[in-house]
Amino acid sequence: MSSAPHAVPFLKGHGTENDFVIIPDPDDRLPLSPAAVARLCDRRAGIGGDGVLRVVRRAVGEAEWFMDYRNADGSVAEMCGNGVRVFARYLRRAGLVTADEVPVGTRAGVRRVRYEADGSITVDMGAAGLPDGAEPSVTVTVGERTWPARHVDMGNPHAVAFVDRLSDAGPLREAPEVRPAETYPRGTNVEFVVDRGPRHVALRVHERGSGETRSCGTGACAVMVAAARRDGLDPAADGRAATYTVDVPGGRLLVTEAADGTVAMTGPAVVLAEGTVDLGWLEPDGDPMRFSHVSENISHSNG
Repeated sequence: MSSAPHAVPFLKGHGTENDFVIIPDPDDRLPLSPAAVARLCDRRAGIGGDGVLRVVRRAVGEAEWFMDYRNADGSVAEMCGNGVRVFARYLRRAGLVTADEVPVGTRAGVRRVRYEADGSITVDMGAAGLPDGAEPSVTVTVGERTWPARHVDMGNPHAVAFVDRLSDAGPLREAPEVRPAETYPRGTNVEFVVDRGPRHVALRVHERGSGETRSCGTGACAVMVAAARRDGLDPAADGRAATYTVDVPGGRLLVTEAADGTVAMTGPAVVLAEGTVDLGWLEPDGDPMRFSHVSENISHSNG
């Protein structure tokens, strides 16, 4: 037990194979450095993940729990749709919530989640932000190819490009070039989209700060909204909800834009493993006394 203060509990989870390291920190005693986040997300020398979800009891509006989400490179992100579902799954698994509907605080505002009877989780993602005008407002370039793209804001930025084949985007080892650059001063997520059928699309995504991932929840919502507008659908103007099936490399999501303009996303969320990380490895330059009660407090909160 003497080593307990130097061990930080973690869990691993994913939503349609968008995977995360979960760090329970209810008392907000482990403010992870960008280097620590990158170390956790390293798939060879760390645990591996597309990002980190730090679970903090911090009131944000009506929400008791705040999702401190970080990209795999350690940068701070406003929102992560798949992450919210995995975050909500952890809250229920740990006994921290019992209601079927729960508010979750994020940097993009409060998001309400609903635990469905079939085990899936629905997240109210809020309304999409769209620039004025019906035409695509930016361009996306990979190598020698350029496509028009639509800017969609889902609490974080997205550039959505419709392509003939998903393979057209190439290996996506580097971030696609998006112009005009001033549209995204902090970078953006980029989605490449093809049609699979009526109100059914598939995508690949390069996430800002993480690279190409198997899924992106906010990206799926941005794609749904962009596809609906392309198809002449505007639920807020038409007074009729629209639902699209969105296939991602890691699975399938259902996205609905309601008549009031809000967007809801439904999909799976799994917490599959747990363990501990040595604090000396995680924060080698940190003050050990600063985190002396981290493990004790986190373990107690998990019941």
